[in-house]
Amino acid sequence: MTDWLRMSAADLGRAIGRQEIDPEALTDACFRAIAAAPETPRIFARLTEPRARAEAGAAARRARAGQRLSLLDGVPLSWKDLFDTAGTATEAGSRLLEGRLPDRDARVLRNATARGLVCLGKTHMTELAFSGLGLNPVTATPPNINDPARAPGGSSSGAAASVAFGLAPAAIGSDTGGSVRLPAAWNDLVGLKTTAGRLSLEGVVPLCDSFDTVGPLCRTVEDAAELLAALEGGKAADLAGVTLRGRRFMILETVAFDDIRPEPLAGFERAIGRMRDAGAEIRRGAVPALAEAMALAGILFTTEAYATWREAIEAAPDKMYPPVRERFRAGAQHAGADFVAAWRRLRRLREDWSEATAAFDAVLVPTVPSLPPVIARLEAESDYFIAENLLALRNTRIGNLMGLAGLTLPTGLASTGITLLGRPGQEELLLRLGAAAEAALA
Repeated sequence: MTDWLRMSAADLGRAIGRQEIDPEALTDACFRAIAAAPETPRIFARLTEPRARAEAGAAARRARAGQRLSLLDGVPLSWKDLFDTAGTATEAGSRLLEGRLPDRDARVLRNATARGLVCLGKTHMTELAFSGLGLNPVTATPPNINDPARAPGGSSSGAAASVAFGLAPAAIGSDTGGSVRLPAAWNDLVGLKTTAGRLSLEGVVPLCDSFDTVGPLCRTVEDAAELLAALEGGKAADLAGVTLRGRRFMILETVAFDDIRPEPLAGFERAIGRMRDAGAEIRRGAVPALAEAMALAGILFTTEAYATWREAIEAAPDKMYPPVRERFRAGAQHAGADFVAAWRRLRRLREDWSEATAAFDAVLVPTVPSLPPVIARLEAESDYFIAENLLALRNTRIGNLMGLAGLTLPTGLASTGITLLGRPGQEELLLRLGAAAEAALA
């Protein structure tokens, strides 16, 4: 059963279909691992054990009757603590929402449940999802799989840790500026950022509605494809016959390599070499429009985030971790007219990006230009926290600003990732490219 906790979600689903694994036994194995793991209090905010056992029992009966709802019917998942779960507190890692008790599941959770997936519980996260480091002294800071003293990446920090530490086969997080891809990269996982608007945000605690997206953190590209289908109630991308031969990629030189640390660069170059060996055509290129778009990030993200949370924050500011609180408050300095003008300009810059990258199947960047920083130093030095947070989110934010789909893969070097940026709404193509790249990197 220990091996079950290191299998991919799709492999578990196939084994359930062959009646080699019983969903109730699988769910029990997850809860026994959760109970035994010393890291659990830093990973799970709360468990939904009665619900999970009931869902696993129903999945077991369907499996025996040959009436499974999907490939993942009976597979357990963890959920970031900003997805509403009926009757279970959803607090988004913040004392501001302490005791918040939804009466209905988020739509993506309802969709996943309708496909037979089992809800294990809610994972810790950065306060209100507004930091890329995963540090949360207010509730809990999850551990990093490669060094528990270092930051896990955020804001879907507990989601990544639950999979990396073998406590859940896969997890669901959210990504506004990198919050799926960053912790996935730092914990050697696959992470999918979906196109804004593709997956429902109904019942998801917001940060910036304009940029918020839902996405999985998992072990394989196949898992990401199957989970995307479950979250929207659709059909998974066909990954059969994938190849990199004849595919054209652009290494983005604009912004993405500024101040990059040696280890992430080495991981990226290793991945590029493997992809070239597999037949990919890879060129370097610049997109001048991106530099201007990045300069708009401050006004776009902080203004909307503060507008969303201003009333709650200012009613009880002492409940927040100061660096996160002040990041929200930075949005107060921008005028409404400037915010609207920034959005108008960004839409034009997105058109420029599309034109500059149209000849390529995907754009390649190092997922994160830095390694996980030491938690103790982040807590002790506010300037260090700010600098490391901005650098960590720098490359992932490209996908959010440009409105793209993004897929991060582990490079084979610890806590480093390579991201494939695809066209808006083209997750299926991106997943096929990602599956081919994953095979090349194996």
